[in-house]
Amino acid sequence: MELKVYNAEGKVVGAVEASDLVWAHPMNMAVLHQVVVAQQANRRQGTHDSKTRGQVIGSGRKLRPQKHTGRARIGDITAPRMRGGGVAHGPHPRSYTQALPRRIRRTALRVALSDKVRTRRLFVVDDLKLSDPSTKAIKGIIDGLKLKGFTLFVTDGVQPAVITSCRNLPDTTVLPAPQLSALDAARAVNLVVTQDAVKKVDEIWTRPIVRPVRKAGAQ
Repeated sequence: MELKVYNAEGKVVGAVEASDLVWAHPMNMAVLHQVVVAQQANRRQGTHDSKTRGQVIGSGRKLRPQKHTGRARIGDITAPRMRGGGVAHGPHPRSYTQALPRRIRRTALRVALSDKVRTRRLFVVDDLKLSDPSTKAIKGIIDGLKLKGFTLFVTDGVQPAVITSCRNLPDTTVLPAPQLSALDAARAVNLVVTQDAVKKVDEIWTRPIVRPVRKAGAQ
């Protein structure tokens, strides 16, 4: 398939050939949702923690007699029902990692990219290489394409000048093509990709999965 190429003023200046496997994949919301949820979970630190009644510092004496007071039984001040006491069944450090097959992750990224093409939220620009940081240049591209909402710029590699240029712009970020994921593509309202990045994405995500060859007799 062909993708239109725009210049900084938002005018069509040509087209670039792209793989149908990556940019024209049929919609599969179930796979995309599964991968997005898993990748969000994998980004969680899981360092949350709460103190149990055994970890709270406080006296262990019984606050009042068990019987003959006419009031409910009560234990020490560290009990979960007491103010400042421990937390019953509270969160503790854990891992939220969800492992997914590589084939599923690849499919989800193709679905996310293809959805941007169908909804016309994908814009291929002819060039995005800056010799020096220039927020004005990136802002000019956003204004020329009339973009509104969170915008993700995808380059073929790490470009420090582009990263620095986008740093002061709200709702704008940059990613190199090899680091692109289904979560990044799905959460962005607009996707601005360079011509070289399109070729890089096709090179990476159309490559067949090579499985290790098992030796004869291996269990």
